[in-house]
Amino acid sequence: MTNPRQLAFIALRDVHKGAYADVALDRVLQKFNLADCDRRLVTELVYGSVRRQRTLDTLIDQFAKKKSHQQPQDLRTILHLGFYQLRYQERIPASAAVNTTVQLAKENGFAGLTGFVNGLLRQYLRQAGEQGGSTSATLSDRGAGEQGSRGAGEKDSLLLPQSPVPHFDPLELPENPVERLGILHSFPDWIVQVWLEQLGLDDTEKLCEWMNQSPTIDLRINPLRTSIEEVEAALESAGVLVRRIPHLPQALRFIGNTGAIQKLPGFKEGWWTVQDASAQLVGHLLDPQPGEMVIDACAAPGGKTTHIAELMADKGKIWACDRTPSRLRKLQENSQRLNLQSIQIYTGDSRHFNQFQNTADRVLLDAPCSGLGTMHRHADARWRQTPESVRELSDLQRELITHTSTFVKAGGVLVYATCTLHPAENEEVISAFLAESPDWQIEFPSGVELPDSTERTPQGWFKLWPHRQDMDGFFMVRLRKTNNSE
Repeated sequence: MTNPRQLAFIALRDVHKGAYADVALDRVLQKFNLADCDRRLVTELVYGSVRRQRTLDTLIDQFAKKKSHQQPQDLRTILHLGFYQLRYQERIPASAAVNTTVQLAKENGFAGLTGFVNGLLRQYLRQAGEQGGSTSATLSDRGAGEQGSRGAGEKDSLLLPQSPVPHFDPLELPENPVERLGILHSFPDWIVQVWLEQLGLDDTEKLCEWMNQSPTIDLRINPLRTSIEEVEAALESAGVLVRRIPHLPQALRFIGNTGAIQKLPGFKEGWWTVQDASAQLVGHLLDPQPGEMVIDACAAPGGKTTHIAELMADKGKIWACDRTPSRLRKLQENSQRLNLQSIQIYTGDSRHFNQFQNTADRVLLDAPCSGLGTMHRHADARWRQTPESVRELSDLQRELITHTSTFVKAGGVLVYATCTLHPAENEEVISAFLAESPDWQIEFPSGVELPDSTERTPQGWFKLWPHRQDMDGFFMVRLRKTNNSE
């Protein structure tokens, strides 16, 4: 079986049963040998349908007599795939989107409802076409059976929009700005509210739009093995385009399709590793020096750990701590591929370590968080996190910083970082820690270049907003332990 839409349906069915979207997708892609174009289509349909779930459910609510949550789950999934293609995939002809969705219904237990599926999707298109003005594509107003044998390029009586979101949008939106943005861009209201309170309406909408884009892939070259010029040349010779990222001396960003990352020039040789630009900034903020003792308190899967080793010229000792052995194995594989010798792995929960007290020159606490700054990479994260889970994570973060700060020598440095944009996990954690820890203070680092328009607050912490810097959302702050500490 190599039908991309059927494979997307299988993956989405697993997601709706509780599987992580990336795991469900990978399971399907590993099982079938697909052409690159089909792999990309399956990936787009799965991630897109998960990301846009709220919008797609709203369309079902609007056009069907039964609300989305009242539909059989598999039928709801099929309707998601149909509406997603019609609304967001401009390269897929509307006729093909409708026909293949009707066929999915027929082949997955809903043969008696093909007319319903066909009619629902055509109703959406009719509203868009009748109100949308000048468009060029058309779709037959005939039944599903007649459409099934037609070529995608044929023209009929019903005008269809060509843009991903039609000129006239049939989606009905409420006046309330939180609900409007939540439905239009497919986010839970509580996340929209958190951003609105920090950014205001216009910036929040831009952030929502950015989070629904397909993610870029950045790499970090290993200066101990190569140069950025050598990596650029090797990739260019393989037909892979990259561009440099300002203020990040080791960073390159892929432009366009790369194919399998592991097959690209320099990967096996340890010339580079994949790491988002924002995460690379964290290592520069820590600014580790050769010969120092550094602790990465929540290290796996090791992107920041290996960056620390590179910045130290692989001289000194880095304790990479994490409580998840499987993720630490990934760190070990990466450090071996990059030929780094200074990293020592320690398995366990950093909140319970006592042997490191007053031993480290620098500590990185890249704290477990809700990941609200990286939701474009994790399609289902917006649906998995809740205000309750954020509160639990905030409690964990406070425990971690309180304990890992004891690892730092007098005069040493601790960097706290998260890939979330929620104040409860960022500003509030640091403010509470400083209120209870008079021997710590925020330090403005010298010599660390930050991307243009990075928010550097009067309090001294840094925030990267994705729609402004075009990289993952991050919070980071550098703290120094005063010399009169015990």
